[in-house]
Order: sequence, then C-alpha cells, then structure tokens
Amino acid sequence: MQLLYEGKAKRLYLTDRPDELLMEFKDDATAFNGLKKTQFKDKGRINKRLTYYFLNLLEQDGIPTHLVRDVDDTHLIVRRVEIIPVEVVVRNTVAGSLAKRTGWEEGRLLSSPIFEYYYKSDELGDPMITQEHIREMRLATVRELNTVRFLASQVNDLLTGFFKKIGIRLVDFKLEFGRLCPQKKDIILADEITPDTCRLWDTETGKILDKDRFRRDMGDVMGSYSEVLGRVAGAVHA
Repeated sequence: MQLLYEGKAKRLYLTDRPDELLMEFKDDATAFNGLKKTQFKDKGRINKRLTYYFLNLLEQDGIPTHLVRDVDDTHLIVRRVEIIPVEVVVRNTVAGSLAKRTGWEEGRLLSSPIFEYYYKSDELGDPMITQEHIREMRLATVRELNTVRFLASQVNDLLTGFFKKIGIRLVDFKLEFGRLCPQKKDIILADEITPDTCRLWDTETGKILDKDRFRRDMGDVMGSYSEVLGRVAGAVHA
C-alpha cells in the first residue's frame, strides 16, 4: 500500500477506498518534540487496542470519530479527514506545563476543566495559541471552533467518568479533530487516545501510568501501558 503520511507514532496508508485510510501504530516513542526517541516492544499493539476501545466507546455515546473498523494487532481502518492543525488539550488536574506556567501545585484538582489550543508546527515547537490566533491564521472557522470545543467537552465528560470507574484519574489529554473528506464540512474526532496522549494517574496510589514515565526516565513504561489496557479491557468486556 502507498504510504500517505508518517508521524512520530503512526503511519497512514491509502486504501482502495478514497474516503478511508489504513492507520498503523508504531512501537516508536518520542518526547520533547522528537528530541528523545526510542522503541518499546508491543507499544503499537497496546496503543492501537486502547484507541479502538475508546473510539468505540465515544461512538456509542454519539460522538463522531474517524473509526471505521478493526483490522489486526496494529492497524485500524479510519475515515479520511483533513486534520485541523490545532491540538486541543483538556486539563482536569494541574500537571506538566500548566504547573510550570502558573506555579500551581502539581496534582491540584481544577474547579472546572481548562481548554488550551496548540498550533501543530514542529518548526515552531507547537506553541500555545488562542482562539483569536486560530481565526486570524484561518486554521478554523468560528463554527468549527465551537464544534471542536463542544466535542472536546463531551469527550472529557465521558472519559473522566470511565477512568474513574477503573481507578484512574484522567489528569489531562490531547485531542485532534479533522474535516471529514471529501466534503470537508463535518468535524469529527481523529488521531488516537492512549497513554501517549493522556496523563493517567492511579486514583489511590498516584502512580503515573502514561508517557511521563518515558519523559522522566521512570522506567516500567510498557508495564504501565499494559496495566491501563488490562483495566480498560476488563471494564469494556465486563
């Protein structure tokens, strides 16, 4: 198959349908805009399975995603979208850059979720931008931004409740959205939902179960990812 796009953690291939793509999850791990790199055996398999579970869960709750169907251990068929070059970060607890920028204590529960926007640009280091910047740069329309914010809030409500049931705190997470091809009118959730894109802490112990274990050289990266998958799969199949 013809490779259409390769990112840090995934590849996208053309299929025999112009409105569908084959998404492959890689074992590669990167941090700090690609400055830190390695590979972890089974990372692609775990992240693919988690993304399939979560996108299915969201679809069942009426949230439109790019998921079409499962394929195998590391591949999904997804709808083709034109990605909006804006990452949406939803924060429920103070952590990471939010703690550094504000001086707030890490682990503090926010009174209500904070929504942040980051311009997808490796050259610029994915800077944080405002809705006004997005409109001025013509990255998305006002209507599209309203849809993105509404969908991100719905995703947060659903996933926060789901993770709470399996003893995990959803600290924060990143989402990407796209315009459904070929008409490019409907906005749907795309990309992945995994420990690569979420901060996940054990509710009782505070154990970090996400990519921060790689960022901070904490070790047991795949053990933590596997633990998340085990809890999620247990809840889905209960």
